[in-house]
Amino acid sequence: MRSHSAATGDQPRLNSKGTVLFASLIGTTIEFFDFYIYATAAVLVFPKLFFPPGDATAATLQSLATFAIAFFARPVGSAVFGHYGDRIGRKATLVAALLTMGISTVAIGLLPTYASIGTTAPLLLALCRFGQGLGLGGEWGGAVLLATENAPPGKRAWYGMFPQLGAPIGFFLSGGIFLLLSETMSDAQFFSYGWRIPFLASALLVLVGLFVRLRITETPAFQKVLEKNERVKVPVVTVFREHGRMLFLGTIIALATFVLFYLMTVFALSWGTAALGYSRPRFLQLQLFSVLFFALTIPLSAVLADRYGRRATMIVVSIAIVLFGLVLAPMFGSGSTVEVTLFMSLGLALMGMTYGPLGTMLSELFPAEVRYTGSSLTFNFAGILGASLAPYIATWLASNYGLAYVGYYLSIAALLTLAALLMTGRARALKFA
Repeated sequence: MRSHSAATGDQPRLNSKGTVLFASLIGTTIEFFDFYIYATAAVLVFPKLFFPPGDATAATLQSLATFAIAFFARPVGSAVFGHYGDRIGRKATLVAALLTMGISTVAIGLLPTYASIGTTAPLLLALCRFGQGLGLGGEWGGAVLLATENAPPGKRAWYGMFPQLGAPIGFFLSGGIFLLLSETMSDAQFFSYGWRIPFLASALLVLVGLFVRLRITETPAFQKVLEKNERVKVPVVTVFREHGRMLFLGTIIALATFVLFYLMTVFALSWGTAALGYSRPRFLQLQLFSVLFFALTIPLSAVLADRYGRRATMIVVSIAIVLFGLVLAPMFGSGSTVEVTLFMSLGLALMGMTYGPLGTMLSELFPAEVRYTGSSLTFNFAGILGASLAPYIATWLASNYGLAYVGYYLSIAALLTLAALLMTGRARALKFA
């Protein structure tokens, strides 16, 4: 029994620091690349190709509704993949989640349009979008645990920010490829076949991700769960029954993060090109520049979170987001390229500050035997509340009441997050190793 435990305990040490961090980063980069190319296409392409011609605003709203489907699929993915992640291990589950996301994304690039098959086209699009959400629902939590459960003492937020970096990198890649296509193709070529290229190209990225993921071994924390025979039969039931308070508070803690990001990306792109008069390539350039601030502030927030605590860092950032919501309308609505760029850069910098420590904080709310399921569910329930309908709600508010109400919407979300952080108290110091 002694030798078995020792052998089991030695297995996680086969993962070098570089392997662990790259495996957690590459997977979320691919997943978010796939997710964001849909978000971009939902604004630029799908309203024209997958829905009945006529009212452009109605088509955009219908397209954004399909965008929302994935957020309702993500908790399902959290429950399904979380179950196996907490029962059979992080590694196999991460591979399955990546495949689910990848196949769904490639399938979108092969779909016939409304002109070819009528109303079946948006139905197939919605089905593939559900598959994307299912995969991402299982990916994020596993990637965060792969990093944090291998982290040395005092470095958990630093390790936990690596999968978070997949978001700006994935966004930069997705925006970059759409910008490249816009610059090198005519509109006719882009809408005929060019838009399909990012979806099909994701297959190559998935192969890279699978190669890396198949080389890793289990985390030390999950090995100890196996050694102590602490696995629970149905993790999702245990989470709801024994950790319901943390599930609820964790969901609200992540709320402002989701609202902020999807206002700064999907809504901003839609409103900027439709109401402010920016061309598609020009606004994509502004977004890609601003995403650099998102990427730069994620490591900064991790350093602060390890030094001052995850909760304290997120409280300060949440207050900043409340204030940012109040200046959204005058800055973004000005139409001035300088002010719009400053607005985008500031908003995405705040996004990095709240997103960097988020994964670590959510994972610390749950014990190892249900951590995959619990952290994934909190993150993805927040996606339903904060992101699924955010572009739709913001477009409706801006169209009917003006941009100021979009800012109020963001500020209210940040106030709710602030309240949840204050109610949570200092996160429990659960042992990961």
